[in-house]
Amino acid sequence: MLKLNLLREIQVLLKKEFVLEWRQKNALYSLVLYVASTVFICYLSFYLKTQQIGAITWNALFWIILLFISINAIAKSFMAEKKERNFYYYYIASPEAIILSKIIYNASLMLFLSLIAYLAFTTIFPIGIQDRTIFLINLLLGAVGFSNTLTLISGIVSKANNNGTLMAILSIPVMIPILLVLIKISIHAIDGISRSLIYDKLMILGAINLILVTLSFILFPYLWKS
Repeated sequence: MLKLNLLREIQVLLKKEFVLEWRQKNALYSLVLYVASTVFICYLSFYLKTQQIGAITWNALFWIILLFISINAIAKSFMAEKKERNFYYYYIASPEAIILSKIIYNASLMLFLSLIAYLAFTTIFPIGIQDRTIFLINLLLGAVGFSNTLTLISGIVSKANNNGTLMAILSIPVMIPILLVLIKISIHAIDGISRSLIYDKLMILGAINLILVTLSFILFPYLWKS
């Protein structure tokens, strides 16, 4: 069977990802419940008695929650795939299409979960975000960054007998540089600092995402063939 061109392959694989996710809605509902429960625990711990929360604490809690949500959500990218299905993909699609489709799908999933967390946080903890546009752009770039990093790590871990512990060990250190930039941008957006002082950090974050996509595109075919 002749391989489809790259864009067509990505389109077909993306459709497959969304169809499977819709058929297994319990997994998505569990992630939404995870978001809701962690936000509620934060409410009980930090806001119930004092009725206030500092911007730095709010920002730290928000990104910590998103970090662990992303690990739980994206870990299954390759780890949940059966060997028989991977063997089938090996003959009908290129590895470049497989990794790009996974990254796009996981970025969409993370953006959805990030927006839910954002709405929950801003509703329960009504902190004033001075520049919501920059905050949301940062949220979008963060979702893409999480997807880029964790999708490739999930592919690596899938070759190591799907060790879930290894996923956390490998992902958290790699995520720290991205998290540092995300936290700085978001706290600047909350404080309403001039956008001219934020653009360079947004460009750094965008460059990191571009580098990660390029590395995944180049390195994944070697991992896929192993």
